[in-house]
Amino acid sequence: MSEVYATRRTRLRERCNAGGSAAALVSRPANVRYLAGAAPHAAVLLLGKREDLLVCAGPPDDRPTEGRPDETLRLHTLPSPGGDPAVAAADLATAQGADSLAVEEHHLTVSRHRAIGSVAPALRLADLGNAVEQLRVVKDEEEISCLRIGAEIADQALGELLESILVGRTERHLALELERRLVDHGADGPAFPTSVATGANAGRRGHRPTDRRVEEGDFLSVCLGATYRGYRCEIGRTFVIGTSPADWQIELYDLVFAAQRAGREMLAPGAAYRDVDRAARQVLDSAGYGAGLPALIGHGVGLEIDEDPQLAPTAMGKLDACVPVTVEPGVHLPGRGGVRIDDTLVVRPEADGGPELLTITTKELLAL
Repeated sequence: MSEVYATRRTRLRERCNAGGSAAALVSRPANVRYLAGAAPHAAVLLLGKREDLLVCAGPPDDRPTEGRPDETLRLHTLPSPGGDPAVAAADLATAQGADSLAVEEHHLTVSRHRAIGSVAPALRLADLGNAVEQLRVVKDEEEISCLRIGAEIADQALGELLESILVGRTERHLALELERRLVDHGADGPAFPTSVATGANAGRRGHRPTDRRVEEGDFLSVCLGATYRGYRCEIGRTFVIGTSPADWQIELYDLVFAAQRAGREMLAPGAAYRDVDRAARQVLDSAGYGAGLPALIGHGVGLEIDEDPQLAPTAMGKLDACVPVTVEPGVHLPGRGGVRIDDTLVVRPEADGGPELLTITTKELLAL
């Protein structure tokens, strides 16, 4: 992996040099991990004029789930606690002879930015922008393998839950059990707070589990994800509890399923982000549910659960191969509940079989 990290840093350095910066300071944790293999607490990465350094506030944690720093990358640990690695890195950049430094202004606070300028007044500070995030959009096969394993873990945890007795248990209890199962099956932890919603809460995006108990005839919607070696996937499914679904539940489920399928079928290299969103959104809009739809139909995943690209009506750009995204339309009817179906897929060309579905739990409307 050392060669992979070195190549990533080289690509970023080329961008910086083209923009007139001799060095770069990366502070956003996911970006640090992408370039260095690990992101110890508060650590920053200095792409120096003579040498790259991982600047840490203290000795890195040796837990495998936190990642392991690239062995070819020299660690610089601050000599005393309480120091700011970003400020120290700016001083180190000056010592290496840099006259300019690109920083992630979207991540640094105003006070940290001022402190960097104060400790290294000779440095011309520039904005690195989202350069690292842009590099992260297209994944290599090792990254996709981590996402695939994470998806398998999430599928397994969800599948086991569906085999248990659900009636009478609370949303909160079910969410905690799912998160425990994720870890039991090898995940670093949940990719995001697990959402379990039942009854009138079902289908609500980002619902926080409550003490409401599962009842016969309820819709039950679940959204969870696993983190594996830092990479995060996502799956969402909706079920009916205890009895055969009512007609309105079948109709709503079939509609959301059709929207999700329309979005998935648009995933191909060269497809516009907004066209993927439009394909799914039009199905729901034509049935009269356009007003309550979420701001986007899907998004990228990776070292963070919500990355570029954003599959939204106004999003600019086109998909590339090897980009993992979610497709997650849903409809929530106030007071009644609703449906959400969410998959993680990898964009692949038609010659390679089209989009690769990572989350394979059935999308059939099951009565549990």
